[in-house]
Amino acid sequence: GIFTLLSTIIYAGGGICRSKARLDGKTVLITGANTGIGKETALDLAGRGARIILACRDVEKGEEAATEIRTRVGGAKVEVRELDLADTCSIRAFAQKFLREVNSLHILINNAGVMMCPYTKTADGFEMHLGVNHLGHLLLTYLLIGLLKRSAPARIVVVSSLAHNFGWIRFHDLMSQGSYHSGLAYCQSKLANVLFARELAHRLKGSNVTVNSVHPGTVCTDLVRHSTIMSLVFTFFTMFLKTPREGAQTSIYCAVAEELDTVSGKHFSDCSPAFVAPQGRNEVTGQKLWDISCELLGIEWD
Repeated sequence: GIFTLLSTIIYAGGGICRSKARLDGKTVLITGANTGIGKETALDLAGRGARIILACRDVEKGEEAATEIRTRVGGAKVEVRELDLADTCSIRAFAQKFLREVNSLHILINNAGVMMCPYTKTADGFEMHLGVNHLGHLLLTYLLIGLLKRSAPARIVVVSSLAHNFGWIRFHDLMSQGSYHSGLAYCQSKLANVLFARELAHRLKGSNVTVNSVHPGTVCTDLVRHSTIMSLVFTFFTMFLKTPREGAQTSIYCAVAEELDTVSGKHFSDCSPAFVAPQGRNEVTGQKLWDISCELLGIEWD
């Protein structure tokens, strides 16, 4: 775990989104946007004139974030909707209401995530990291893909991590029931994000909907709240870490940069194309994970 963290810190880097693109008339949905990178992404995109929908498990915290954004951005169009990615019933209810009430969606940012949590299961019995970070977002994207296609040109941004380098998909024990290590479970879920983005890009060819994954950099965030050691190490290495605002730059870049209009299936860090680990480029693994994920969720997505 410490090795992973230190390696990540070395790559913390810089990179600012310099695009001046406006998003007037565009609708953006961001998951987990009540804190950290998600909130900073929402703040920036609201400043570009977009209608922002914050999908949060904790609506009260979401409303606090929305109020802060409205205070900092005059005339910001921000609303909060309840979404618990650890419960497929909540995801389906969210999507049903969303599709009834929102008539276009131009940017979907799959930002929410859990990190280094003790072994827990989602409402559907999935291991929490894989369930929230990968399966929950896959289902959400599946339910909204029709609207994204109808709203095209549209973009999907999947927040992954450099941690995908240290992950592998354990098909023999996907839910970590045989053995559990919170760091490895997190890395597996972040690798799943990269594989999902690449596989989805392949399937969206010709639809004018793009999908890219991002590594936000090592960010001072409350994602590490479950790990005392990680919290201590983060405190010690604060000078190397990005602020949430800096960490949001690559998500913002992938959401707005004009030069990415037709770029899909790529991975970005510091607002530039980034290295993808060999296991994140394996098409057989990507297809197998796609099929198993759809089976687990009870969906058919061809």
